[in-house]
Amino acid sequence: MNHTATTAAAADPETSGWLAGKLPTNAVIETILSRSAAKYYDSAATLSDDQIRDLVRIGTSAPTSFHLQNWRFVAVRSPEAKARLRPIAWNQPTITEAAVTFIIIGQLADASTVPERLAPVVEAGIMPAHLVPEWEGPARGLYDNHPQRQRDEAVRSASFGAAAIIYAARSLGLGSTPMIGFDAEAVHREFSLAEDEIAVMLLTVGPERPGNWPQKPRLPVADVLHFA
Repeated sequence: MNHTATTAAAADPETSGWLAGKLPTNAVIETILSRSAAKYYDSAATLSDDQIRDLVRIGTSAPTSFHLQNWRFVAVRSPEAKARLRPIAWNQPTITEAAVTFIIIGQLADASTVPERLAPVVEAGIMPAHLVPEWEGPARGLYDNHPQRQRDEAVRSASFGAAAIIYAARSLGLGSTPMIGFDAEAVHREFSLAEDEIAVMLLTVGPERPGNWPQKPRLPVADVLHFA
């Protein structure tokens, strides 16, 4: 830890315990540690268009390789759309009970989009224009003619975006549940996904009703962490 970080931690009573070997805490950490998958939603509750847009805006702040932003989000929230989704999502009640179910979509990594994606970064003065080819070249070397890598990146990017929405929802008092129980081909067809798009997961979000479990215990850190 650098001196600046040490000074900041010492000045913050919520995090200063970290230096003494205690688990750090702050609002972000508490949100992460208190999150659990919601099974029971308030079926009468709704989220406005702006609230849904805000969640996706936060989701798109997640990292992507080469700033590809290779994701898309379909907000299934109308009764008609929910009725189309539920039968191809193992008929799970949360699909119709949650305020919204996002279809989290990853797009196959396409290095040719790098200049377009970086243009706003250059315009904002964050990145000099001469660096754009230096990003595009390695991206092409990594993804061009490598379909498995393209797919892996689609899943990674979509998962990062979904995680950001999950924790944002929790911080706003909403429940959420990432779901893999669905017919991916049927979702692709029913919701007109493009050929280069993958339905990575469904993510229900909405106000909860009583009955949901707290976060389940995890494996001990000693079982999953190894120092090298």
